[in-house]
Amino acid sequence: MHPVLQLISHRFQHAQPGAAGAADAPAPAQMVTSVPGTSAVVLDSPHSGTWYPEDFGSCLPLATLRQAEDTHVEKIYAFAPALGVSWVEAHFPRIYLDANRDTTEIDCGMIDGDWPLPVTDDPVVLQKVRLGKGLIWKFTDAGVPIYERALSVDELLARIERCWKPYHAAVAKAIDAAHARHGYSIHINCHSMPAVAASHATLHPGLVHADFVIGDRDGSTADPRLSQRICSFLRERGYSVDYNHPYKGVELVRRYGNPADNRHSIQIEINRKIYMDEQTLELDQAGYLRLTRDLQALVEDLMALDPRA
Repeated sequence: MHPVLQLISHRFQHAQPGAAGAADAPAPAQMVTSVPGTSAVVLDSPHSGTWYPEDFGSCLPLATLRQAEDTHVEKIYAFAPALGVSWVEAHFPRIYLDANRDTTEIDCGMIDGDWPLPVTDDPVVLQKVRLGKGLIWKFTDAGVPIYERALSVDELLARIERCWKPYHAAVAKAIDAAHARHGYSIHINCHSMPAVAASHATLHPGLVHADFVIGDRDGSTADPRLSQRICSFLRERGYSVDYNHPYKGVELVRRYGNPADNRHSIQIEINRKIYMDEQTLELDQAGYLRLTRDLQALVEDLMALDPRA
């Protein structure tokens, strides 16, 4: 077995629910895991990382920080590499740096010093930055400040170099390789969401989420027929599914989706109530097993599909 597959298998079989992210957890060998595949399908998980770097410097306890994770998403899709599906996974937590944001999504009010890189002036993007959900988070989903200090320019630049750049390089490489092999690629950006949106989580606080939200930025990052196929597949298995509301997809599908070039990128959000206890982070075994079976069947269906037809 490939060494990376052995690592994923070991973590999947032996990790205890809620144990990842422990304060004394050893540092990963690298900030990003990338497992190459042979199919046209690429999966990536930017928000399930559980290793909290020593230079984080947050004022909040680990248990609070961990509520920001897309908890257990890396376990849910652990079947992927064995199918020949490319897999990219972040080990750093999203609350440290959000790989699903552009480097221009910066709140300069958090920084001690002059920020040397471009900053967005897009009013739609700035809505999330003002909520504290830019590249570097300012607030938790509940609106609690994450830092009691200003962050230095050097430490933020270091986070981009150590985390954002390697993650995006891995996703781009996996998609390019899949497209070169097959003439098309189907990229699934893997996420989870709380059952109810918190005050600083989205632009729709208090919204009760469906079981799944499928997003393709209103058909701009994937052929809508492909996205609707995913919606129908999940509904046929008894799940409630929303399309492009309240989540359309953010930077990873925006950057890598180009349906005119047969590069399809779709964001899948899974309601955590399906498979876990949101407070303790423990897996609900029955829900988790049902979910993984259904998602494996979905991925197998996508592997058998040529969206050019």
